[in-house]
Amino acid sequence: MFKFLGSPPPLPRWAEVLLLPLINLFVAFLACALVIAAIGEKPVEVLWTLFQGPFLFPGNMGYTLYYTTNFIFTGLAVAVAFHAKMFNIGGEGQATLGGLGVGLLVMALGSSLPMILMVPLVIVFSAAFGAAWALVPGYLQAYRGSHIVITTIMFNFIAAAIMVSLLSGPMMQPGQMSPQTGPFPGNAILYKTHDVLHWLGMGKVAESPMNLSFFIGILALIGVWLLIWRTRLGYQIRAVGHNPEAAHYAGINVPRVVLLTMAISGALAGMMALNEVAGAQQRVILNFSGNYGFVGIAVALIGRNHPVGIFLASLLFGALYQGGTEIDFNYQSITREMVVLIQGLIILFSGALYYMFNPWLARLLYAILPRKASGEGAAS
Repeated sequence: MFKFLGSPPPLPRWAEVLLLPLINLFVAFLACALVIAAIGEKPVEVLWTLFQGPFLFPGNMGYTLYYTTNFIFTGLAVAVAFHAKMFNIGGEGQATLGGLGVGLLVMALGSSLPMILMVPLVIVFSAAFGAAWALVPGYLQAYRGSHIVITTIMFNFIAAAIMVSLLSGPMMQPGQMSPQTGPFPGNAILYKTHDVLHWLGMGKVAESPMNLSFFIGILALIGVWLLIWRTRLGYQIRAVGHNPEAAHYAGINVPRVVLLTMAISGALAGMMALNEVAGAQQRVILNFSGNYGFVGIAVALIGRNHPVGIFLASLLFGALYQGGTEIDFNYQSITREMVVLIQGLIILFSGALYYMFNPWLARLLYAILPRKASGEGAAS
């Protein structure tokens, strides 16, 4: 038998991408089952509801993909920055400013432009305001040595304060007391998916907040893959992430790469507002970002900062959000706080403790698999 001493052998790529996430999810659901059993409910029944709610209950798939859309944008935002070894946890603030940009654009232009011009402007303004908000921490990191984690945290609070001030003042809809703008005109909204499918003659589709921003998110996934692995800038981003000193000596302008990376990251986070502001709510409301920016960190980590993984992780978290709603509705003994606890356990094991089983799994595979397939094959 093998010894649990020293550094573990490298984990094969297939095990790192497939087997390790499945083990973490299994342990997470096992922990959830213990909590559910402790409060007197049947774990298998409750967890089956958690799975049925997002995917099998009639009409719920649209809600699952609606939540998924938010996580696609925030997960991509974290992943792009992380490829340059920057921990952008300012997705909340950048999404907030993205929504602010959309609101200011709509208030300024109203119905004066046709939809074919207005909708692209809505997309551009959400990305531009998110990028601008991320550029300041990027500049402080690149030229002043300020830590990106600290500055992005601070900018989350500043963005929230700005939004409260504006939505309770000059941007508030006249004649009402809620901190929100008036409804957007028809030329500035992203139509709900069920409406589009109905117009295309695809029959009766259950209503949901899912809108066309989901497909913009799919395009963003493809765009990030092309950027990171198929462009010169993507190579520079990864080079800076691996070793900024070596990248500098290779002729890469490291501060410029840091600025561009943070701008792209902020733009992706800002585009989350498309789903909430231009799609679901069709107005700017307070706290529309809903902590999606923070959950995006776990999405990027579980997805291994790769667009395919981020899509699957986003779908997982979208399912957790919708499935949690179904559990809260169907079980009186399981309160909303308990649902959050169940979701948190899954996030804990799938995110923060993602590498907990890595050493044991690596040594196990090293012991039972041929040397080339387990250790040496991964190193090559």
